[in-house]
Amino acid sequence: MTAALRVEPRPTRRPIRDLPDELVSQIAAGEVVERPASVVRELVDNALDAGALQITVKLMAGGVRQILVEDDGLGIAREELVLALRRHATSKIASLADLEGVATMGFRGEALAAIASVSEMRLSSRTADAPHAMRLDARSGELEPTARAVGTSVEVRELFFATPARRKFLKTDATELAHCVDAVRRHALARPDVGFAVWHEGRLVAQWRTAADAQARLVDVMGPEFMAASVAVQAQAGALRLHGRVGVPDAARARADQQYTYVNGRYVRDRGVAHGVRSAFEDVLHGARQPVYALFIEIDPTRVDVNVHPTKIEVRFRDPRELHQAVRHAVENALALPRAGTASETAAAPLSLAATPWHPAPPSQPGLALQQATALCTREVAPPPYLMPVATAAATPQREDWPLGSALAQLAGAYVLAENAQGLVIVDMHAAHERIVYERMKRQLGSASLQAQPLLIPATFAATLAEVAAAEEHAATLLALGLDVAPLAATTLAVRSRPAALADADPVALARSVLADLAQHETSRVVERARDELLSTMACHAAVRANRRLGIDEMNALLRDMEATERSDQCNHGRPTWRQVTLKELDALFLRGR
Repeated sequence: MTAALRVEPRPTRRPIRDLPDELVSQIAAGEVVERPASVVRELVDNALDAGALQITVKLMAGGVRQILVEDDGLGIAREELVLALRRHATSKIASLADLEGVATMGFRGEALAAIASVSEMRLSSRTADAPHAMRLDARSGELEPTARAVGTSVEVRELFFATPARRKFLKTDATELAHCVDAVRRHALARPDVGFAVWHEGRLVAQWRTAADAQARLVDVMGPEFMAASVAVQAQAGALRLHGRVGVPDAARARADQQYTYVNGRYVRDRGVAHGVRSAFEDVLHGARQPVYALFIEIDPTRVDVNVHPTKIEVRFRDPRELHQAVRHAVENALALPRAGTASETAAAPLSLAATPWHPAPPSQPGLALQQATALCTREVAPPPYLMPVATAAATPQREDWPLGSALAQLAGAYVLAENAQGLVIVDMHAAHERIVYERMKRQLGSASLQAQPLLIPATFAATLAEVAAAEEHAATLLALGLDVAPLAATTLAVRSRPAALADADPVALARSVLADLAQHETSRVVERARDELLSTMACHAAVRANRRLGIDEMNALLRDMEATERSDQCNHGRPTWRQVTLKELDALFLRGR
């Protein structure tokens, strides 16, 4: 039985008319003011633009009952107080050119008007040349003298009192307070020259005093644990400058709640930056854990559009691919240097693990390496006893400048125990050697093009216009990856070859994944990731196994290779390869000094 087609009645024509100012203000407020933290963010933005060096935020009921933001900035002149509450009235920009190169935190002139439309707001301010401050009641328009020092105070009471439906969507006072503190924390991280304090119900809940430099403020905001478990990031790409710190893989968290990105001092959320950081962690991060970082991007204001989102938390870059690559490479370089330190060339002795003289030599050609890796993964041949052949290490004396110290013994056939200046070092010898072999293989392959395997019958598929454009624009990149993808018709692509190392891969699915990557980031990691996974599997088979007895010289050689190998702090699967137990921790175990 066929269901009857439902016919919707045609709507009655309604005339187009101007919205009343009250409704316009409510709509604008809905875009700018989502919760008390939104108010705090906007008011602190204004305080920073006014040159404040000390900002105090006082809250009641998580900011729902009261938000008071006080600053010691330049203040607002008496004759401009009423104008400050009008929509689109601002001192930040005056022309389209100003808008295209915004260098201030605020610029639209919407915040105060939007906040005033959903609350009871009073604005008090005094300039340096005024005999006293003036206070303006936003609802009544009453202007009267008041007492305060130079600067501005904005008091917001009973947020969303006129829109109870929106007030119901707010969380508990504790949750709203946490969001407010987070909003101030984000500002504090970017402005070490400004002091911040947050009070709740008359109690100081967070404070960041004026810091001497950015690093001191990082310690205050992120904690000394972050500084101890992070590495510095610094890079310059043309007019773009990147600096900050990124946590090592061991410091990764289950949630992405400690990821701070700033563009010209403004806290933003940008997918390209997040993807760039995550890409840099591909080889060293275990599972779905999230990296921790604070990155500061300085760029010509005309190359970034901050007028994209009402809350100004999203921006649009003129060249997002350039930024993505800069972030990825900068973080990769920072993570590459092992925390154990880089040993000198004389100290870095190669590791000797060849138990018998017939172990095969390492492949010198990329094609051969990938063919062997493919054979291992597809089980076309039995896994060979592959080990990187190196000369036997000579006995080496103890040296205090070795970051990983001198070998003492082997424990349970799986761990190497060593002594360094800090105390005891414990090394997972299989995981450590796996990383060493893996990085060596990647260096051997270098940037060589992947060997292509022609398809007997080209695989065709219906492609989108974006896929066709990407295939034409990046034809040379695709060929370097072993993929021959070319238009067959206006909306049809043909895959004529695929990487020989991925002989079992679906050519259409592979091509589509690579084209999607190229369209978004102008470089494809799909095949590179697949290749690295093959090499990782190969390295795992090649690495020394548990219960293999090593001599002191072999253990020392392993430690020296770790010190000279990039990313040696984690194995290929993101697990740690070594741990430090300090003398202080050992003393505590045995109650020494008590």
